[in-house]
Amino acid sequence: MAYEGILLGMGNPLLDISLVVDEEFLKKYDIKLNNAILAEEKHLPMYQEMASKPNVEYIAGGATQNSIKVAQWMLQIPGATDYIGCIGKDKFGEEMKKNSKAAGVNVQYLEDETAPTGTCAVCVVGGERIMMLESIYVLSTGIARFKLGSICRSLIANLSAANCYKSEHLKKPENWALVEKAKYFYIAGFFLTVSPESIQLVAEHAAAKNKVFSMNLSAPFICEFFKDAQEKALPYMDFVFGNETEARTFSKVHGWETDDVAEIALKISQWPKASGTYKRTTVITQGADPVIVAEDGKVKQFPVILLPKEKLVDTNGAGDAFVGGFLSQLVQGKSIEDCVRAGCYASNVIIQRSGCTYPEKPEFK
Repeated sequence: MAYEGILLGMGNPLLDISLVVDEEFLKKYDIKLNNAILAEEKHLPMYQEMASKPNVEYIAGGATQNSIKVAQWMLQIPGATDYIGCIGKDKFGEEMKKNSKAAGVNVQYLEDETAPTGTCAVCVVGGERIMMLESIYVLSTGIARFKLGSICRSLIANLSAANCYKSEHLKKPENWALVEKAKYFYIAGFFLTVSPESIQLVAEHAAAKNKVFSMNLSAPFICEFFKDAQEKALPYMDFVFGNETEARTFSKVHGWETDDVAEIALKISQWPKASGTYKRTTVITQGADPVIVAEDGKVKQFPVILLPKEKLVDTNGAGDAFVGGFLSQLVQGKSIEDCVRAGCYASNVIIQRSGCTYPEKPEFK
């Protein structure tokens, strides 16, 4: 089986910029510890100052990009994954490209001439590693929504270009060729706030060509405030990922009057489909509780790998990593059981590290 470009992701890329700073730095930019905010005018020079330091770290992030990177890491097959999103034409954009290339992902970014690359400043004080922010997105209404990990301190996000993706970029022959080549697609629900047209183009292509299209519920606010866009994409979804909070919000929004996650997963799996090629599978994670999988009118539960508390470093990116692990086996035609096992393995690795990072090679068998 040819694996080149088999998995394509689309989403909102953010570059995490991490630096050990002192109290003076915090005072200079009026930053409080144990806080996560969106950048104001006074913070903008801070990014360049951080970038000028020799010990600065860059990590390409954003929900979909995290999942694609983890899938690539799990697969260990050169050229297996592609990713599309929007960055700025600037130094941080170059860092994003370099970081993604090092991860083995083939990225085709739209480079916006006017907006800077979306960034998240991660300040580390007194040698303490500050946990990374998984993702911060601004809705079209201008309301900031924060999806935080277990511990978040001194995080300042400047989104900009991530919200500027246009479907014209996707339609370019060299980019659409990636769509034609891919057999599996994954898009986090956050992208519904940016380019639903791009999602629809890929979804319709997948249905017409009998390919596998998957999305994530991503956040309660997506289910609430982007209900129409989500419902338009849902018939095309062969796999729906999410966590228990998102599933319960989905249920509430649709008036199902149930908080039972297994029942909700089953109802989502039975939502009408645009294509009859594949039956929909719903995969809901519940933290330390079993993973729920609903397909073909049945619900199965799979235990997760329990981790001693002292080994837990950061739950950030755990959901992204689970999806990446799951997809790495799905594209190889493995069973759902193997997909869930790989998802749990990847998630278990990531929560023992800071941010969505991983060792050189996986030990999954």
